[in-house]
Amino acid sequence: MGLFGFSLFPLCFFFLNIALFSSLCFCGDPTVTNELHVSYITVSPLGVPQKVIGINGKFPGPLLNVTTNNHLSVNVFNELDEDLLITWPGVQMRRNSWQDGVLGTNCPIPSKWNWTYQFQVKDQIGSFFYFPSTNFQRAAGGFGPLVINNREVISIPFAQPDGEISIMIGDWFIKNHTALRATLDAGKDLGIPDGVLINGKGPYQYNNTLVPSGIAFETITVEPGKTYRIRVNNVGISTSLNFRIQNHNLILVETEGFYAIQTNFTNFDIHAGQSYSFLLSTDQNASTDYYIVASARFVNESLWQKVTGVAVLHYSNSKGSVSGPLPPPPDDFYNKGASVYQARSVRLNTSASGARPNPQGSFRYGTINITDTYILKVTPPVTINGTKRATINGISFRKPDVPFRLADKHDLRGIYKLDFPSKPMNRTPVIDRSMINATYKGFIEIVLQNNDTTVQNFHLDGYSFFVVGMDYGEWSENSRGNYNKWDAISRSTTQVFPGAWTAILVSLDNVGTWNLRAENLDRWYLGQETYLRIVNPEENGETETSEPSNVLFCGPLQHLQK
Repeated sequence: MGLFGFSLFPLCFFFLNIALFSSLCFCGDPTVTNELHVSYITVSPLGVPQKVIGINGKFPGPLLNVTTNNHLSVNVFNELDEDLLITWPGVQMRRNSWQDGVLGTNCPIPSKWNWTYQFQVKDQIGSFFYFPSTNFQRAAGGFGPLVINNREVISIPFAQPDGEISIMIGDWFIKNHTALRATLDAGKDLGIPDGVLINGKGPYQYNNTLVPSGIAFETITVEPGKTYRIRVNNVGISTSLNFRIQNHNLILVETEGFYAIQTNFTNFDIHAGQSYSFLLSTDQNASTDYYIVASARFVNESLWQKVTGVAVLHYSNSKGSVSGPLPPPPDDFYNKGASVYQARSVRLNTSASGARPNPQGSFRYGTINITDTYILKVTPPVTINGTKRATINGISFRKPDVPFRLADKHDLRGIYKLDFPSKPMNRTPVIDRSMINATYKGFIEIVLQNNDTTVQNFHLDGYSFFVVGMDYGEWSENSRGNYNKWDAISRSTTQVFPGAWTAILVSLDNVGTWNLRAENLDRWYLGQETYLRIVNPEENGETETSEPSNVLFCGPLQHLQK
């Protein structure tokens, strides 16, 4: 049994209503159902009316709040004017990449159609978010928080909080996603974002010059003397953001499904695609409200001043509005590696239970022999066949026109290649559908080498991985001597600093076809991705869930669509 093996639970028969969901269970684990209506709505997050993608008429979308081992049935209605897929990064669908919601696993939902995702959050807890994965749509919204709670019989490794707060932060452009797409198609950079949103709203007017009047801002109301769990997701395009709350400490407790050693921070860097949980104690006096800030990192601060999100933490007994300067961002002038050191300090709480009763640290990854090593190098975008493209090991991934496992099931040939190079190749960059032919039950090392000029963030669907090493310079085999082989944090999205590397270890116990990609939307759109194809050779794929009864067909299989 791997890190995320299966457990058996008693049969149940009950009806449960929680918030937006109804759960009906006749046997086994409960099924939670919901509908997501994805449509355009008009809002003015930065004071200018613009068309954004709302979910059920809201921006951001509603919280999906479920519990370990629940089955999810989510009926997605595509009310946009273009194809749509919703993906669930960090949710490790056991042997069921058919529901993953990216082009290599699902045909897109056509405009004015609906389609139901069905999957189980098996042996999982944690903080995540969902979003549209195609056509650069996440730049226009369509995202919302996803929380997987512990079962009641499994305790959390801290006192039960008095409340929970979901916060979504991210860079934002006033141009819509189609205009941003056209910019990239023309070979141009997106430039500096117009701002940072917090829960879909623009900044509080902390500065009359930088922030115009009349912008609606987020206010989070708390009671004094309480402890809240705040779940923060960076849903932006690419900007790394420093998150902080004026005069308050943030105790890190969880990252993307795993409990971390509890560490106190005054501010924390959250990179594109990442999710964290913190404990916030409302232990300050209520003479005024307090700033909540998300500001751009690793940029020219004088040029990027406007790229700052500001919300308000309001004590219920507050005696006045917040005013004055924002709490300062980290000062890296004398400590260039501050963010790297902070990232390394995030370690697994090996004594805490996760989704199951046994401690998270019982999986001794540091003693397992590595079966394969993949060195994946990214560089600044290049021109291939007259178009600007992003690459990994010199390969820019061509978007699939049919899901790969669907092609396998219907004996389509020539759809993809299983020849992705395990190390950088000294050759002319190409556009291709080249995938990693990964070995089932292998234990692989992936080195992400960032020779680009900006922070690059990588995500692996279907898995969590151990972040065992991170440093500046070129990775070498000697770098393994500095790996954390005991309590490295496990997660599904990691940053790679420019001119630096990040090493991860992955136990390949989940069959399917899983997307490995840049979480920077511009790089992903330009081809910085690949897939891991993982098949159990002993059972010819039978351990993988069969294609769903409601499977969509597209591309060369379009004629099979009923």
